[in-house]
Order: sequence, then structure tokens, then C-alpha cells
Amino acid sequence: MAKVSRRFREVAKLVNRDNYYSLAEAIALAKQTATAKFDETIEMHFRLGIDPRHSDQQVRSTVMLPHGLGRTVRVLVFAEGEDARVAQAAGADYIADDEVIARIQKENWLDFEATLAVPSMMPKVGRLGRILGTRGLMPNPKAGTVVQPEDLPRAIEEIKAGRVEFRNDKTGNLHIPIGKASFDEQKLLENAQAVLEAVNRVKPSGVKGQYIRRIVVAASMGPGIRVAPATALSATA
Repeated sequence: MAKVSRRFREVAKLVNRDNYYSLAEAIALAKQTATAKFDETIEMHFRLGIDPRHSDQQVRSTVMLPHGLGRTVRVLVFAEGEDARVAQAAGADYIADDEVIARIQKENWLDFEATLAVPSMMPKVGRLGRILGTRGLMPNPKAGTVVQPEDLPRAIEEIKAGRVEFRNDKTGNLHIPIGKASFDEQKLLENAQAVLEAVNRVKPSGVKGQYIRRIVVAASMGPGIRVAPATALSATA
């Protein structure tokens, strides 16, 4: 059994594990439990009523957080020639040419938090699927990370401003950051509402029964705080 720190035991006392909180209450409580020695990330975790074994029940999309994530996002763009120059001028941190692709393959170099690609580069990017895919960094048209060259400036700007990509894991769960513990409650709440709306909007048509089964809000080093899905969804309607 994993050892639980004294700090965690103390903050866990603030949370009633039998209670369902409103989204606003959960965020306020998550901020109170964020007592680590760094600015913890506040996250939303969703248990979805999907069968992740089925291709038509995958949940993958992006959301623009109105107040961003409170951190610098380094963007790598797979592009060549004129497309690479456009990306660099638009603020890309790294341009992934053949040399950088080889570095990712051979050295597992992953010193970036987001990727974009132009369609012409996808045959080369495909070779990196095993490395990028497991870390949620593989460009994908459905997630809006494979874009036409003329759309690169907009896409780069959105990512740096707070666009977050999300996708379900193998167990049908989603894990999405909504900001830092240092954010005020209203900003975190507005980010959380944007996430909730985005997740609800991409409900797969093949899902039967309840789609969002459980919502938990937590600081990265804090206890989970349960939110009633129906109450949270009605608040965003």
C-alpha cells in the first residue's frame, strides 16, 4: 500500500467522501487542499459511460479555456519549407524537420507540451506514433492538430492561449486540467464550465444510457472531490 503523507491526511479531512458537491463548491475545496510547496494544477476527472474498445465510442476533442492554464506551452510544429517559416513566424517553439523527427525517434526527445502538423508531413509523423501517441502528443485531424498551412498562426495562438486537447484513456476516463490553484475561484469555475460543455458536446452517438457518470475535481496532490454530474450539467445549460 502506498504511503500517505501527513499533509495529504490533513487536507483529506476537509473533504466529505460521502458528499456530492456543486462544481463551484468542489473548486473552492480543491483550492483549499492545494497545500503542496508548488502551484498545483486543478484537474477535472470524468468517468464516462462509453465502451473504449469500440472505435465509434472514442471521445477526443479540444477546448479553449477562457483563462488559460497558467503555464507556458511549448509548441512543436511538423512542417517544412515555407510552411515551417510560417509556423516559426507565428511563434512555434520548435520546427520538426527530418533532423528533429530522427531525434524524437532515437533519443525520445519530448521537450514540448503540444504538437501541430500540416497534412503533407503526416506520412513522416506516422513513424512517431508509438512515442507521441502514448503521451497524447500525436497530431490528429479530429483534435484539430493537423491543420492547413494557412491555419497555423491561428492554431499556434490558440494553443498558447489555453487550448487543451483531451481524449479518453483505455478505461473510458478523461483527465483534463482547468488551471492552477493560484487562479481565483471564478476563473477556475469558468474554465471548468467550458470543459464540461466541450465534453458533453462530443458525446458519441453510440453511447447508451448515462454518458457522464462521475465527475471528480482535485488538485494534483490533493484528494478527489465528487461533483454530481446532473447538477453540474444543469448549471451550464
